[in-house]
Amino acid sequence: MTGSIRARRSVLYMPGINQRALEKAKSLAADSLILDLEDSVAPDSKAAARDLVCDAVKAGGYGGREVIIRINGLETDWGGDDLAAAALSGADGILIPKVGSAEALKSVAAALKAANAPDTMQIWAMLETPDGILNAKEISALAAGADVNLTCLIMGTNDLLKETRTLFVPDRFPVLAWLSMAVLAARAYGLDIIDGVYNNFSDQEGLRAECEQGRALGFDGKTLIHPAQLAICNEIFTPSDEEVSWSRKILAAFEEPENAGKGVITVDGQMVELLHAKIAERTVAIAEAIETSGQAAA
Repeated sequence: MTGSIRARRSVLYMPGINQRALEKAKSLAADSLILDLEDSVAPDSKAAARDLVCDAVKAGGYGGREVIIRINGLETDWGGDDLAAAALSGADGILIPKVGSAEALKSVAAALKAANAPDTMQIWAMLETPDGILNAKEISALAAGADVNLTCLIMGTNDLLKETRTLFVPDRFPVLAWLSMAVLAARAYGLDIIDGVYNNFSDQEGLRAECEQGRALGFDGKTLIHPAQLAICNEIFTPSDEEVSWSRKILAAFEEPENAGKGVITVDGQMVELLHAKIAERTVAIAEAIETSGQAAA
């Protein structure tokens, strides 16, 4: 089941074992933070990272930023303890890596309930394996029920490239079909979906091109690995002033008494349908969410 509309333009990974990074995250212009217990943490540091992350979340100070804890998979030696600790940490949600089936997320939801997690705790799912892509519809469909509070999908493009033996090329041509399949699945069930990371954080132009591509594909935002990537990402995934102004004009036109009940109207000489009004509603809602959160586009 989906939550209220909020901006998720920039979703920044922060290593859970790095206390300085956890503190720095409180001042960064990220819409959402993923405090990571999985890939960025060595096996012998997993327990220490878990304590650091949960203590940091409990201490607060992250303002309007959405705080998500990426746990290790439940099938690992650490996943169960990660989930139990995250459930009572006060985080907004948990991110589950390498989700390959709907059944896997049902198990997560049951474990959260057993751990006395609040009903509001979100579940985010990473699609980063072939079975995750092939089962994206069934995974996303869980959002239509009441048992799994699935709100967001995250693309794990690095793992997807590895698992499929696909070559990395700048325009991501080999994986575009899979990205679009995931976007379709998310949209079918009202989920947000976030694009995968851009690895070369010193390549600003490459990042810009990939953010623009991601927005064109329909993603709500992009996962990032470095604070230096935030400004460009926020800029590209923020509705422009022109988009917001036009959206407000569409909504105002449909509210005019003479347009009541109409499915098609004319605004400034352009034909506008109800579907455009729905798009306009979301554009305005995202712009207002950004303004309310104080996370300005840099």
